[in-house]
Amino acid sequence: MAAQNDGGARPVRERILDAATDAFYRDGIRAVSADKIIASAGTTKVTFYRYFPTKDDLVAAYLDRQSELIRTAAGNLPADPCEALRTLAQVMGSEACRPGFRGCPFINAAAEYPASDHPVRAAVARHRDWFRGLVAELAGRLGAADPELAADQLIMLRDGAMVHGYVADPRAVGAALLQAGAAVLQQHLPSALH
Repeated sequence: MAAQNDGGARPVRERILDAATDAFYRDGIRAVSADKIIASAGTTKVTFYRYFPTKDDLVAAYLDRQSELIRTAAGNLPADPCEALRTLAQVMGSEACRPGFRGCPFINAAAEYPASDHPVRAAVARHRDWFRGLVAELAGRLGAADPELAADQLIMLRDGAMVHGYVADPRAVGAALLQAGAAVLQQHLPSALH
């Protein structure tokens, strides 16, 4: 559907997504009503529902948008797989230290939508599958004997770091994630690389 301007500087769909992004991340998805987003975006219910027939459609679009931002940033990773993994860990550590950090939006959404067949969980799965593929590819290029297992273990560390950054002191996340990730990779690399 073509974007409408509806009197604002940004197209309506983008304004709705901007309002949803801020509110969902700050307050939690289920705590934010469609009416609150409509008011914040400066649009009408009719226009809102033209773009997002249900709130679940909006939540999935919000998560897909977050995923696209991360995928775009991942396109700028260093070519060297070790440096790329280090950069990912450093970015996650920095993210956990930023003001207003409330954890990973995908973990948060999965917690709010526990049914595995829900469209929101499908959006979470799309992102996590892509991210797991990226980490497995980097681990494989680094020489991991089982890149899929290495990716699973590194992502478990990442998930724990995101939760820790939200519920505890986030200042230690970056260094701890780098150290723990290196220890995991050591177990997966040929002994000549240890």
